[in-house]
Amino acid sequence: MSAFNDTKSGAANASSSLSNDTRDDLERRLVRKLDRRISVMVILYALSNMDRSSMSSARLAGFEKDLHLRGSQYATLLSIINVGSIVMQVPGNMILHWLERPATVIPCIMFIWGVISVLTGITRNYTQILIARLLLGFAEAPFFPGAIFLISAWYKRDELAVRATLISCGSMFSSGLGTLFTTGILTGMRGVLGQASWRWLFYIEGSMTIIVAICAMFILPNFPHNTRWLTPEERSLAISRLADDGYGRMDGPGKQTTIGGLRNALSDWKVWWITVALMINHVAMSYGMYLPTIVATLGHGMTMTLLLTTPPSLLAMICAFAFSRYSDKTEKRYIFILASHAFAAVGFTMSISGTKTVLRYASMFLMAQSTTGQMVLWAWIKNTFAREPAKRAVAIAVISGVSTLGSIVGSYVWPLSWGPTYRYSYTICFAALGVSTAMLGVIHLHLKRLNKQIERDEQDAENINDLQDPVGFRYLV
Repeated sequence: MSAFNDTKSGAANASSSLSNDTRDDLERRLVRKLDRRISVMVILYALSNMDRSSMSSARLAGFEKDLHLRGSQYATLLSIINVGSIVMQVPGNMILHWLERPATVIPCIMFIWGVISVLTGITRNYTQILIARLLLGFAEAPFFPGAIFLISAWYKRDELAVRATLISCGSMFSSGLGTLFTTGILTGMRGVLGQASWRWLFYIEGSMTIIVAICAMFILPNFPHNTRWLTPEERSLAISRLADDGYGRMDGPGKQTTIGGLRNALSDWKVWWITVALMINHVAMSYGMYLPTIVATLGHGMTMTLLLTTPPSLLAMICAFAFSRYSDKTEKRYIFILASHAFAAVGFTMSISGTKTVLRYASMFLMAQSTTGQMVLWAWIKNTFAREPAKRAVAIAVISGVSTLGSIVGSYVWPLSWGPTYRYSYTICFAALGVSTAMLGVIHLHLKRLNKQIERDEQDAENINDLQDPVGFRYLV
């Protein structure tokens, strides 16, 4: 600890000795260097989403028939993976904060779920596939909150939305271009070595995950104070620029303990309010789990159905970068979430009221915009709990983990008996989207009130050391 304290002190001195132009140039080079390393998270997240959603594509290739699934068993398989998310995300992020080695922990997590994904391909009945999906949920659970916590430990608050979108684009990439890859496997590997094509889907995607996990161990960073490939000047700047932006310390005497972060996060009403809002939002986004099934109602064959799921995801990816970039540039969050939810609401309305093929397919492009708002929301969450790293680690995990209850509920919102129109399903999603948007509006108003209070405290303070927050700190709203 004392060694880091010396480093931290040296960081401040080194940083203060740099001219503004020199510091800006060094900071740009540091961010570019970090971006190159962090960008591998796109591939990691894409593989995570592919491993989780492979079953939706496998359904079109005889998955249910081969495993003799009946009734709601398929929906149970979709939802059971979220049990692991609820149980393991908080412990996973607490361990990550405690060990301070994300470059090792995250790839190890990925390696384990890759092995489980491969083994999923050898299952023969409902019980076996249920156990495999449950274990996959436990293995994958720490990945997303760990990835979000990692980037929040490196980037300033007005840099987070674009980076969160970059990582989350792995999900849209797997839903978009990844679908082309899935289509190739399901159509090209049918009957190879006497195996159904959906089994090859799990074998190949799981093997890819294992290989990428090994490579990621040599690419990902740890935290600013213990990443070896930084130069002394870069380490100094990485630490000082976050401190200037109002972030708490990752190490040293001022570091909050992991258990202290757990207590603070669980006692903050904002954590639970956002959790419930995101939980309801997951219900609104449940169409994503059934997208191949929904597209299949347009009347096309398996190959065309999978290909038609790609364009909405690609458009959502483009819009996500545009929204995130302007969200960071303007340092605004809620207005961009509201706009994306408005597009999605129009899409749900079109699906409820229309039965024409062209109209229903067009509505999918609008519904996909809900993912854009969720990416900005995750940047907002990290901004809102920026001060204490230990609390931020737990808050991210609680919000991400507990909110997946919405995905469990959403798994049962699309029964086959409501098809092919699924009007009831779209109506539920529309209502859930409205409630979650309103709840996030409450957080928006609350943070605006806190900013006004912080400003008044700064004006009234006789000594800046009496202030709870750094001078100039404001919540992004």
